[in-house]
Amino acid sequence: MRIRLTIEYDGTPFRGWAAQPGQATVEAALREALAATYASYDRLAVAGRTDTGVHALANVASVDVTGGPPPERAAEALNTRLPDAISIVAGGEADPGFHARHSATARSYRYRLFTRRTPSPFETRRSWWYPRPLDEDRLHAAAALLPGEHDFRAFTPTETQHEVFVREVESAAWTRRDDHLDFEITADSYLRHMVRTLVGTMLDGVELEPLLSGADRAAAGQTAPPWGLYLVAVRYPPTAS
Repeated sequence: MRIRLTIEYDGTPFRGWAAQPGQATVEAALREALAATYASYDRLAVAGRTDTGVHALANVASVDVTGGPPPERAAEALNTRLPDAISIVAGGEADPGFHARHSATARSYRYRLFTRRTPSPFETRRSWWYPRPLDEDRLHAAAALLPGEHDFRAFTPTETQHEVFVREVESAAWTRRDDHLDFEITADSYLRHMVRTLVGTMLDGVELEPLLSGADRAAAGQTAPPWGLYLVAVRYPPTAS
């Protein structure tokens, strides 16, 4: 039986999603919980393989399981075996053809800036403290250039396994929420570090338009730190479940 899990986690204590020998990762913790909950499991897949320190509000995993609790109790059962930094917020049976990664049609990310003049202990590793002056009109204009199909080669490390650098952005915008300034983007898929480098480049004041046709990485700006980034949502076709 295939089940679908919606997962939120604080990425601070983890070396990202993907299991690595000798490292604490979200995948390793989930695999340990699955092994303790079900007679067997196989074909674990995830919608977003987040990097070290990156958070998720609604990452999605699919996995085949045998034995154990019924699918409607999957979240409750797994949460008793997961660390406090990870929570399964929803679980249930999925169609046999559902795949958390390949069935997804879009993913949405949010990057949070904390712009108060003084830092907050409650924002540590939850946002990027950025007390410097910001030209928000310029940031809005830069984000408005992103929707559409572009070559984002400038926004991923030069040493990469990617062979195709074109991605289609559905929406992108900066939103002010009191002391937070959030960059929110939805796209079909992403290159490694793409969102963080877009944020860093915009904050550095580098013009985006000349970079969106396959410019070199050196032409873009800094890569923002991981702790301000959240995977917010994954979208699937109405028939996928």
